[in-house]
Amino acid sequence: MTNNEVLVAGVDSSTQSTKVMVCDARTGAVVRSGRAEHPDATEVDPAEWWSAFTSAADGLLDGVSAIGVAGQQHGMVTVDDRDAIVRPALLWNDTRSAAAAADLVAELGGPQAWAEAVGLVPVASFTVTKLRWLAEHEPEAADRVARVMLPHDWLTWRLTGGEPSTDRGDASGTGYFSPADDTYRKDLLAHAFGGRSPELPRVLDPAAAAGHTPDGMLVSAGTGDNMAAALALGVGAGDVVVSLGTSGTVFGVSETPAADPSGAVAGFADATGRFLPLACTLNAARVLTSTAALLGVDLAEFDRLALSAAPGAGGLTFLPYLDGERTPNLPEAAGSLLGLRRDSMTPENVARAVVEGMLCGLAVGLDAVRGYGITVRRVLLIGGAAQSASVRAIAPVVFGVPVVVPQQGEHVAIGAARQAAWALAGTSEPPNWDTDVAARLPEPSAGDVDQGEHIRQRHIEARRQVHGL
Repeated sequence: MTNNEVLVAGVDSSTQSTKVMVCDARTGAVVRSGRAEHPDATEVDPAEWWSAFTSAADGLLDGVSAIGVAGQQHGMVTVDDRDAIVRPALLWNDTRSAAAAADLVAELGGPQAWAEAVGLVPVASFTVTKLRWLAEHEPEAADRVARVMLPHDWLTWRLTGGEPSTDRGDASGTGYFSPADDTYRKDLLAHAFGGRSPELPRVLDPAAAAGHTPDGMLVSAGTGDNMAAALALGVGAGDVVVSLGTSGTVFGVSETPAADPSGAVAGFADATGRFLPLACTLNAARVLTSTAALLGVDLAEFDRLALSAAPGAGGLTFLPYLDGERTPNLPEAAGSLLGLRRDSMTPENVARAVVEGMLCGLAVGLDAVRGYGITVRRVLLIGGAAQSASVRAIAPVVFGVPVVVPQQGEHVAIGAARQAAWALAGTSEPPNWDTDVAARLPEPSAGDVDQGEHIRQRHIEARRQVHGL
């Protein structure tokens, strides 16, 4: 570190791991980094996240002036009146609360009422449905709950030791916060939680500080993982991010809140004071790795197979609902491979159909966010699967717009670090950190656009046949 260099750190506490990135507060250049894994489960003791953070951050934070935490959205962290964890946290991808979600939608008067109240329609992912499940299935544990937090809230609280806090971005994914009104809907919380009214974290402004660590490091408000990624990428007008990680997300920044009664678009807030219309699928990168394992090949060979097949995969259509699905709301669904014939039943066509199917699920989300203040001029493709050669080749065809791949990096952690630098600087806008582009993928030709439309329509028809949607 030079004498003039100020360092900030960003933490990404995701479903699978914790990443810590230390950056130059002025430029965003990464100085050092660390990583530690999480248990592979849909319910996790939050102590595992703290252990992973301390392991990933070991030796990294010397000289760091500020730190920010971004976490996986929607996870339900429950704390008793002695600040102890009541039960393992239920994560966003735990679908046991699907029936609770349906009940809550009906009880408030239907999807439109929920969309107007909190900008989203409850599905099993959202925190409010998990609280209903807890009230119904573990009432004694529910009675012990004094506070409800999200994963990033809890980690920020552990860092500061002060009053629990959150930001409007992460809060907007709970199902009991209104992004349009910037306020909690405690009536909806109490209704979902059987009349109980636990304390909620105070909601901080985007550039506010949550407090300081015992050794004096400033801790920023933190945010949700998608909001942090948007902050890292400097998402602007005409940009839509498609993130291919454990889940798949499609989002862009809007000046106006979204309220979609279909539930396809969640009307989240972002980490800058604006809004983040977002569509999410449960199935993204792991669809590729699971299929590669089925075919008995590594990912490089999987790419080769997929690219050896013609667009349309010889008539095969894959619905990638291997872990159920959130968009569309099919928590009990399984994956389906349609159109099998003797001449099309090849490893090449199967691989191609899987890539096309995964991307078609995201293309539906892309169409959905267009209706909520987002003009799609280009797609920014991020996440682990964005490095796949077959994904890069097929994405412009399926999406039908120019696609760029930002420089590979931990965008969520870098976004958290940028927020920390913003809080440290106390300026009206976050610092200007450049986002390098690793690849501008070939723009789709008119023929590609037509082919992509055909593939998407076949995907929609397959979904209608199998699931009636």
